[in-house]
Amino acid sequence: MNTVRYGSKEYTYGLTDFARIQKDNYYYVDKTQYIPLIERAAPYFFLIRPRRFGKSLLIDVLTWYYDINRKDRFEEVFAGCRIVDNPTAEQGKYLILSFNFSDVNPMPDKVFESFEQHCGFRFMEFADSYGRFFEPGFREELMRQPSADAKFSYLVSRATQLDLPIYLFIDEYDNFANAILAREGHDRYHALTHSEGFFRYFFNKIKAAATGDRAIKRMFITGVSPVTMDDVTSGFNIGANMSADSRFNGLVGFSEEDLKTMLNYYDAQGMLSDGVEDIIKVMKPWYDNYCFSKRSLNEPMYNSDMVLYFLNNYLPHQEAPDQMIDNNIRTDYNKLRHLIRIDKTFGVNASIIQDVVANGSIRAEINSSFPAEAIVLPENFKSLLYYFGLLSIQEVSMGRTILGIPNLTVREQLYTYLIEAYREAHIFNLDYHELEDLVWKMAYQGEWEPVFRYFASELERQSRVREFIEGEAHVKGFLLAYLGMVGGYIIQPEYEAGKGYADFYMMPDLLHQPDIAYSYIVEVKYARRDATDADIETLRREATGQLQRYAADPLVAQTKGDTRLGLITLVFKGWELVVCEM
Repeated sequence: MNTVRYGSKEYTYGLTDFARIQKDNYYYVDKTQYIPLIERAAPYFFLIRPRRFGKSLLIDVLTWYYDINRKDRFEEVFAGCRIVDNPTAEQGKYLILSFNFSDVNPMPDKVFESFEQHCGFRFMEFADSYGRFFEPGFREELMRQPSADAKFSYLVSRATQLDLPIYLFIDEYDNFANAILAREGHDRYHALTHSEGFFRYFFNKIKAAATGDRAIKRMFITGVSPVTMDDVTSGFNIGANMSADSRFNGLVGFSEEDLKTMLNYYDAQGMLSDGVEDIIKVMKPWYDNYCFSKRSLNEPMYNSDMVLYFLNNYLPHQEAPDQMIDNNIRTDYNKLRHLIRIDKTFGVNASIIQDVVANGSIRAEINSSFPAEAIVLPENFKSLLYYFGLLSIQEVSMGRTILGIPNLTVREQLYTYLIEAYREAHIFNLDYHELEDLVWKMAYQGEWEPVFRYFASELERQSRVREFIEGEAHVKGFLLAYLGMVGGYIIQPEYEAGKGYADFYMMPDLLHQPDIAYSYIVEVKYARRDATDADIETLRREATGQLQRYAADPLVAQTKGDTRLGLITLVFKGWELVVCEM
């Protein structure tokens, strides 16, 4: 955890201890207004959100709110929060049993022992906290039970007999299961989540404890996908999946209003060297634009971890960080990569990522439940990308949901995945350092043509890639993935300008490279191998006219700064670059 102390409110990045946030006067983005909504919505509440989106802090807030042992500290700990003036009748009414399965070691030879150990410690903490509500000897008898599921059954049985209500929290329920699926494959995962697998059996116990007049009265479970829940419960039938409910679109993460309020606070403390709107303008394309409900298209959310990473760097230095992406985010996306890169021969799902990279969006229906073995189906795969935060709801058009890449942070991750998919399938590979040097000359010396000639020469030399060049989108996919990984430019595919869409705009990254000299709009056209010279000329003229319209758009003038704008036409005939002009 990195902490910087400023003014009357301290600021922290990485802290999920709600009581400490309040006690030590850290800035807290209040989410307590959702507590009554959660109560009314479902007693057994399931929330899926991408990694590092504030789920763990939310759970800590809820445990402090409902814990019977902390009832008398409610006004102290929740001071300044919306809920403090109008608490619900259930405040401070529950015994809290909580698990965080990110603590479980996912190595196959360690996972059972680690799971048992984690659960054992949590049962011991429960007994230490609430032993006075039970008969003498409860703690000792609980800990004598031979397994986690036996301890759970005993605890629930005694609490039911004594009419003691329990609120069960499970954070990152699918963490170690996902890791096993990614590293070890379906067989190991299946043994964990099916038939007599210990994880499935544990969830069977949870289902039983939440049935009828048993002690588990409320439950709150978080994770990053519905896959494991589908497998361990044969469909989520122990509660309500509220992930797509519009009432909870803003339950975690920051709305733009949240962000403005925070920035206005620090501005009032004299801690911002730039205006609030200027800072938001910098942050928005990198961290914003997550939408979790079709009815919440006008309420996009910022990833809270990304925002706090930015502020943790901005506040002490009074300027944006050199690296806009938190390395912790990259690490987490690398973990997800092993789950989504499942077709090493560059099959349908790798092509889905390529299409998303090239076009910026894709039509899809979000499936709320599917087993791990069905991830390979295209609609499930698109849904998985959505749950992981790699795609977000962009619009609903003609009754179909359109998923798009939410921001530049995610776009970089998808570029990485696509490049690795090309390489692992032995389809295409470029010398990254040579390309980076060429793009640097393009940016600062205006030498643009060698970049595309190099790319075209590699398309011709690496013969296997020709099998995958079926049209403009595939050519663009190759270009965008590699150009997006080098510095100097923010690559904007399908850039809306001049009442049309340029194939991509190489927008100068003036924030980090203010002395960059050139920017470019690129229009890519594709012709079949049997195209005539007249066909090629028609495409060339079409591209030239489009580029002139794009260049006249005010959005380009606002973003190019003092750079000289180049308009580049590329026409490919199959894999051959036959027109390369500016």
